[in-house]
Amino acid sequence: MANACSAGIDTGFAALDFGQMVVLGLVQGVSELLPISSTAHMRVVPAVLGWPDPGSAFSALMQLAALAAVVTYFRHDVREIASGSWLALRRRETGGPQFRLAVGIVLATIPIVVAGVLLAPLLNACGSPLRSLWVIGVSSIVMALLLALAEWLARHDRSVEQARLRDFLLVGLAQVGALIPGVSRSGSTLTAALGLGFKRTEAARLSFLIGLPAIALAGLKEAVELARAGIDARAVALLLVGLVAGSLASFAAVWGLMRFLERMSSWPFVLYRGCMGILLLLGVAAGWLH
Repeated sequence: MANACSAGIDTGFAALDFGQMVVLGLVQGVSELLPISSTAHMRVVPAVLGWPDPGSAFSALMQLAALAAVVTYFRHDVREIASGSWLALRRRETGGPQFRLAVGIVLATIPIVVAGVLLAPLLNACGSPLRSLWVIGVSSIVMALLLALAEWLARHDRSVEQARLRDFLLVGLAQVGALIPGVSRSGSTLTAALGLGFKRTEAARLSFLIGLPAIALAGLKEAVELARAGIDARAVALLLVGLVAGSLASFAAVWGLMRFLERMSSWPFVLYRGCMGILLLLGVAAGWLH
């Protein structure tokens, strides 16, 4: 079994059994793509159940499960953007909507890549203070308030095809907040997109498309680092089980969220996040959670 800290990487997941990994894979898969923070749930669920913290490496690698789900669900968008951009470059006609979308997604990815590289030693360190339940509780409450504000003030009248480069940059800057546990990548980008006036389903679509490069880079980077850390065969098997469970749960989450936002607002997520943050802070203050 790998140590909880292998080559400076938080590998607490190696202390779990396969049943626990299935449960956490499902939780991670659902919470990764809903605006409720997967990192928060990866700290809270094990803490409540008395299980070891699976660690930041597990959370980062499980983004590959979310990547598979988002690419599968939005395969038409992904195919159109990729093929349209390639044709635009070949024909030197870069004024089309697909090429503009591709440029916007790249632009939106730059801030989180830069911030992620600069903060990597702190974010992925064993026992990182950013993974404390205090930080997660406060982040959850702050994001609940921001999402409520965006939902309250939003016009809900724009589509992804109407997005300008400024919109992509602003949503990309909001995505940087996801580096703080408890903020949620989908939550921060959805909040920003709603605040910019996009329809709820279009805000979610924009959030997922913008997140694809960041999710892929984070997951692949963690896979390489874990390979270099030399984790054993059992730890690899645990991760594979988690990835399978996470992929299925992630697809169900993105499908459910898009259907939900077609009919309802994001207020239930505001309520959920606010209550979770308050309960976390109360639990830590009372000594129930550590």
